[in-house]
Amino acid sequence: MHSSRKTHRRTSRAADVHGGHRVKSRTRRIMIGGGALAIVGAATVAVSLASAGQYSGNVAGADHAVFVQGNELDGNTIHVFARDDEGRLSPSGTYGTGGQGGDQVDAPTDSLASQGSLVHDDASGMLLAVNAGSGTVTSFRVEGQQLRDRRVVDSGGEFPASVAVHGGIAYVMNAGGEGSVQGFRITGKGLEPLKGSHRSLGLSNEDIPRFDTSPGEVEFTPDGRNLIVTTKANNTVEVFPMKRDGLPAVAEPVVNKSAGGVPFAISFDRTGKRMLVAEAEKSTVSTYAVRRDGTLKVLQRPLANGQETLCWLERAGKFFYGGNTGNSTVTGYRMDRRGELSLTDDVGIATPPSADSQGVIDLAVTGDEKFVYVQNAVSGTVDGFRVETDGALTKVTTAEGLPAFGESGMEGIAAV
Repeated sequence: MHSSRKTHRRTSRAADVHGGHRVKSRTRRIMIGGGALAIVGAATVAVSLASAGQYSGNVAGADHAVFVQGNELDGNTIHVFARDDEGRLSPSGTYGTGGQGGDQVDAPTDSLASQGSLVHDDASGMLLAVNAGSGTVTSFRVEGQQLRDRRVVDSGGEFPASVAVHGGIAYVMNAGGEGSVQGFRITGKGLEPLKGSHRSLGLSNEDIPRFDTSPGEVEFTPDGRNLIVTTKANNTVEVFPMKRDGLPAVAEPVVNKSAGGVPFAISFDRTGKRMLVAEAEKSTVSTYAVRRDGTLKVLQRPLANGQETLCWLERAGKFFYGGNTGNSTVTGYRMDRRGELSLTDDVGIATPPSADSQGVIDLAVTGDEKFVYVQNAVSGTVDGFRVETDGALTKVTTAEGLPAFGESGMEGIAAV
């Protein structure tokens, strides 16, 4: 590991417990900010692999699936759903990750306060999940709707919250403590730490961070030449230029001031030349060009969507969809041939909000870009939508009975 890295400590300190759950000892707020807050550690419970239910039935597109991370404090799980050709979901199995979920301090609806905590790597067929409460990362081999060959490795830091993958290399963003990124090789035996890859983010969090001071996401540029991290409280977009061997070319990131307030999620247009960053403070999206040296050029100033607390952003073809957790809506964006971003709807809502779909957080888009799946943390549901030609979203399915937000809640979703 990098010589400046502090000694790794598991987030397994004693916690107040009542009836198997932590005693609620803090307030939750939607606004970004906060004062001195109590920090409660995640309970440490031995976890074994849960038995998976065999999917039965000859559903068209049977290899299609949606994966949802439960993020349970007493044993993180992956909930697998088969997806048919109309986008409808049916339960296919639940798998233990071998680690604990986590809950950031004062998180309003999103326990991990990040994008990319569950990632499917198309090249290797691996599903990668963070175990924030135990400082580990789990890999599975995906076979249809089955998860096989579970492997668990140390994340290289405190409170892992996001994963990025490119060309056989994965980087994990650790949100706790000083924050860090740690590289791994993706192998047939899971993740193997990449020597010399660890880099500090220089933050000042506790091991279990506050949601508003933790970093938001780690992501590669599509060409793999840069690794990018958003930091909320510092209001920066930080870039590590990368070498061909998968190691950062610099000891410290190139720090760029964010064009909008509280940068969170990262996405790229279909050419890979334009980077979009969702900003939570005023629910805006800014567009950048990422230069080879790690500096950013602002291509379009922050575009407001008129909603509350935009944190997540994913692309589906020429459209982008953002999750607004403050008022539980999904916004659609369109990018024209010149790279100009605009709303698909004047009021910034791509689909009518639902009283049964509260606490919108993370999103996932299928590989064919026909369907968008949205986690509703408060309701404990996932809604599936068909992408229409004008960018509107039409609901086609709802999966129920997932871990709803309370002391913690589900976060992380991937679709194939």
